[in-house]
Amino acid sequence: EILVTGSAKLDFYRFGGDSLQGRYHYLRLLPLTLAEVHGKKYGDLSSLLRYSGFPEPFSRQSDVETRRWSKQYRTRLVQEDLRNLEMVQDLGSFELLMGRLPACVGAPLSVNSLREDLQLAHKTVAKWLTILERLYAVFRLSPVGGPRIRAVKKEQKCYLFDWASIAEESARFENLVAVHLLKYIYWMEDSEGRDVELRYFRDTDGREVDFVVLENGFPSFFVECKLSDRDIHPALRYLCAKNPRVPAYQISLNGKQDYQSVEGIRVCPAHVFLRDLI
Repeated sequence: EILVTGSAKLDFYRFGGDSLQGRYHYLRLLPLTLAEVHGKKYGDLSSLLRYSGFPEPFSRQSDVETRRWSKQYRTRLVQEDLRNLEMVQDLGSFELLMGRLPACVGAPLSVNSLREDLQLAHKTVAKWLTILERLYAVFRLSPVGGPRIRAVKKEQKCYLFDWASIAEESARFENLVAVHLLKYIYWMEDSEGRDVELRYFRDTDGREVDFVVLENGFPSFFVECKLSDRDIHPALRYLCAKNPRVPAYQISLNGKQDYQSVEGIRVCPAHVFLRDLI
């Protein structure tokens, strides 16, 4: 048996003429999660948030090494993986795009704003974002909502696999949770063959919940992220009222409260929720 790791090329071959169909079992490997580092306490989650889930910076536990590794990671993506797998001539602008994305985490991504900032065509920026997805540098989530969702269906959110490059704490925490949930989704797809998807909730009235896990097209559970103990988010209450049988969680990075509300919403510290995932 052969285990091949550390390459996006297998993903490219799935879409190309050099098919490996039936000759390998496809498993997507993502950064380390709290469960994988056997983390059970707030301090374990804090280290993961600070140093990222990539093995080298996480094992070194050094701010200097984390910054160095993150910078080299972006350089390798552009100068090695991108050159080998995609035809992009303006590598300088491509690297500038990568540098803009950490500030975009946590809000709907505006391709038009990026286009204006970088002075590029809308089509070019959209294509480059797709390339970054296929290189496993970023991933995007689409909204799920009611029948009027057409008004916001294009408002995707963008997250990074290297969350340590995000300066703003709340956005970095939300990104960490997104990667944990995505890894859980990928495990269910790749190992169990289940039809699952990670989305977020947003409607035309501006209500938004950070994450919605769907299975077979129906909500499986909801997750809202907060930095500290807060009242339950009104949008999460609204979503639970519309879907009373769907489990819901409001998790906080620095909070200590752990209880279940009258609506059935579980409020708990983030490490309590995340340690039970993959």
